[in-house]
Amino acid sequence: MTLIEAISKIDNLKHNTYTHEDKVSWLSRVDHMVKEEILDTHEGSGGEWFFGYDTQSDVETELLVPPPYDELYLRWLEAQIDYCNGEYDRYNNSMEMFNTAYQGYANSYNRTHMPKGTRFRF
Repeated sequence: MTLIEAISKIDNLKHNTYTHEDKVSWLSRVDHMVKEEILDTHEGSGGEWFFGYDTQSDVETELLVPPPYDELYLRWLEAQIDYCNGEYDRYNNSMEMFNTAYQGYANSYNRTHMPKGTRFRF
């Protein structure tokens, strides 16, 4: 999923008045979490440089989480919109859905990539 795809999908799914810049910032924050909490904790992550997204980022930039787990971006954006609107019951539901999607991706990544760790020497 690209930046523009995620933003367009959430705009179609959930009415909101938040700017493109707000949504790009939210997507940047979640991809920072993915990079630090999941990708960087495993061997062979390639040490990709990720500096986040901003208004100068290409809207066709691919987000870090691949399908079928990329639904987490929509759940994240939905949660941020609910929180900023002060709709805390909806926010809690949206975050629960995000956490489920995020954990699904983390579990999949953990199954297919060796975690970094200290090597034992005898």
